[in-house]
Amino acid sequence: MDMNLNGRRALVTGSTAGIGYAIARALAQMGATVAINGRTPDRVRTAIARLKEETGTTCFIAAPGDIATAGGAEKVVKGLPAIDILVNNTGIFEPKPFFDIPDEDWLRFYETNVMSGVRLSRAYTPGMVEAGWGRVVFISSESGLNIPVEMVHYGMTKTAQLAVSRGLAETVAGSGVTVNSVLPGPTLSEGVADFMAKMAKDTGEVDLDAMGRDFVAEHRSTSLIGRLATVEEVANMVAYICSPAASATSGAALRVDGGVIRHIA
Repeated sequence: MDMNLNGRRALVTGSTAGIGYAIARALAQMGATVAINGRTPDRVRTAIARLKEETGTTCFIAAPGDIATAGGAEKVVKGLPAIDILVNNTGIFEPKPFFDIPDEDWLRFYETNVMSGVRLSRAYTPGMVEAGWGRVVFISSESGLNIPVEMVHYGMTKTAQLAVSRGLAETVAGSGVTVNSVLPGPTLSEGVADFMAKMAKDTGEVDLDAMGRDFVAEHRSTSLIGRLATVEEVANMVAYICSPAASATSGAALRVDGGVIRHIA
């Protein structure tokens, strides 16, 4: 199986922590030079220092910029004009009842979760097509299929990512460029761990694994693994579809949801 990414350049957005960080680490371990993106140069520098220590490689470059804005995306593209792999990972979430979500929240979520990937894909994919090889990945969510009642605006953006991903895959059909979505389920990212740690202080429960299993049992009871996924488990799927081995996979929505979604297609 060809998982070699030597000589390839990748951009992983939102990669200073969580799933994006794990994806960046996995791609670097496969030989890619990986651009680390975050909103501030300080966060990017800190993440790169950690990645270099953890991987024993120096194949990381800084690509700071708030890609939730058109200006921030333009800044990133100007500093990194050509890549082979784009992982659209940047995203935000916030539980809020539907009737309490104002217009500005709907627009903020759409700009961050959807338009960030649209802008970067529009900027980078033509160069991949010209080169005859490329990978574009959208990090969606099982919430794009199972719209969560506690954050409908988030679910809406994750469904939109699936539509954009499939449409772009159709657009570049036969070019050597593949476009796919990955749908994580409940995942123990740093943000979720921090949230659960705060809950632990309130409840006295300190076992994050047990808390994760309790959350899944209560809120995602259809899970077949009965626990939160790790960021590494999500990154493994992304690393595979970014590799030469996945050359026949395009236009797909690949689930890493622990079986939460109860259908076979």
